[in-house]
Amino acid sequence: MSTKVLASLCRHLSGEIEARVVHRQQYAIDAQFRIHAALNQVHRVQQLRQAFEGWARGAGLTAHDGRSGEGYLRHLVVREGRRTGDLLAILVTVPGEVPEPQRLIDGLPEGVTGVLHAVNDGVAEVTAGLETTVLHGRDGFRERILGLELELSAGAFMQTNTEMCDVLYGHALEYAELRSDDMAWDLYCGAGAIGLLAAPSVRSLVGIEIAEESVRSARANAARNGIENAEFIAGDVSRELKRLLGLAERPTVAFVDPPRSGLAPKAVRRLIELAPRRIVYVSCNPTTLAPNGRQLADAGYTLERVRPVDMFPHTHHIEAVASFRRG
Repeated sequence: MSTKVLASLCRHLSGEIEARVVHRQQYAIDAQFRIHAALNQVHRVQQLRQAFEGWARGAGLTAHDGRSGEGYLRHLVVREGRRTGDLLAILVTVPGEVPEPQRLIDGLPEGVTGVLHAVNDGVAEVTAGLETTVLHGRDGFRERILGLELELSAGAFMQTNTEMCDVLYGHALEYAELRSDDMAWDLYCGAGAIGLLAAPSVRSLVGIEIAEESVRSARANAARNGIENAEFIAGDVSRELKRLLGLAERPTVAFVDPPRSGLAPKAVRRLIELAPRRIVYVSCNPTTLAPNGRQLADAGYTLERVRPVDMFPHTHHIEAVASFRRG
């Protein structure tokens, strides 16, 4: 499983700094809230967390207090490529230089490809969309999906369960029934994984994604894998579809992988205007897939297959892949 861990850097009851995992339901925690073992972490990730804790204690750093505004440390985000062994750490703090950075770097476990420093000077406890500087190594990590090697930046989206991601994307490619003369569009494409996996089987591919960081990753990943028939556009899907309707060749197949809120009504209308013969909908929320599917059916599409995929074992969350055909 590819790992992403978000921890708050806070003060333990003993007075020491510790990295406390935010999503408590995924972890085993004792009565004093110390983490004994994160059930979906690997040993190396825990080693990295402990290295940051030790550095912070040695530097005499204090955790940020949202009420008083005092303290320096806010969060630690760790991203791991399970199939490459890469580890990327993002340290989130209030404004200010990172003290004793070399001591931090010297204490890192093997396999850490990069350490980034992100500054959050706001009230909200966020870790995404912040400006970062590189303290060590590079600003990304690698992962492999169905033989495709992806370089992912700190904020680029990627499924956190690598093994089941192969299953999920494998079903998406199967349901698309790709042909060499197809024009494929990948909407909400993230770092480009689905589109780049489809590109060798089609004439050309266009991906659209609102997060510019993910689009940069998608373009770099196309070059990394020698894929020359893929183009990636940064922009809001609804607006870009409207703009491209009169400028670009319309797709014969469309992949859509929207956020949990599903396709907005305007995006559904634009997708129907595109009129691809086949639509493959990758959903992280079946309760929004259902109304979107109803809208597509009302517009003349037939729901052919739906496959749930258990991306998060022992939770109630599932992903699903659905295929629609026009006419």
